Amino acid sequence: MRIISGLYKGRRITAPKKLPVRPTTDMAKEALFNILNNNYYFDAISVLDLFAGTGNISYEFASRGVQQITCVDQDYGCIKFINKIAEDFEMPIQTIKSDVFNYLEKSKQKATLIFADPPYEFDVDLFSKIPALVFQNNLLENKGLLIIEHSKHTSLSHLNNYRRTKSYGGNSFSFFEVNTSNEEE
Repeated sequence: MRIISGLYKGRRITAPKKLPVRPTTDMAKEALFNILNNNYYFDAISVLDLFAGTGNISYEFASRGVQQITCVDQDYGCIKFINKIAEDFEMPIQTIKSDVFNYLEKSKQKATLIFADPPYEFDVDLFSKIPALVFQNNLLENKGLLIIEHSKHTSLSHLNNYRRTKSYGGNSFSFFEVNTSNEEE
């Protein structure tokens, strides 16, 4: 994997082969960050990276200037790898070793962007728990966004707070926001 833009642009990071992960492809990551770049000042937001895996998405956020990043993953090897890379690159990444659903049930920490990259083989009921817990526990800041990465064969459009899906190759990103239909823009 490589960092696409920012302070560490072009740096390659190689994760140990034994980690139980499927990193977001560079093409999909670049497309996602093009969308986010048009909507946020990275130095003014906070990020929560769920099912963080290798930390691929968090490194990109850190390279672009995000100063508050929290990674949650239940795999000790993933957490250890993220901590090493964050230390080597002096990135402001905090890690939490936890089951993501337990974390979401108990957490009170809000974030501007919450990115979730659960296993693609999750059934729709497990996918649906992510936005349900995020919105039930009010974990998004004002104008915040929940982004769930999933296979293009999975549809999350029926879930509450769903806004749109963008697909790139076999990857899809579904975007969720607090329902603002009663507010004037």
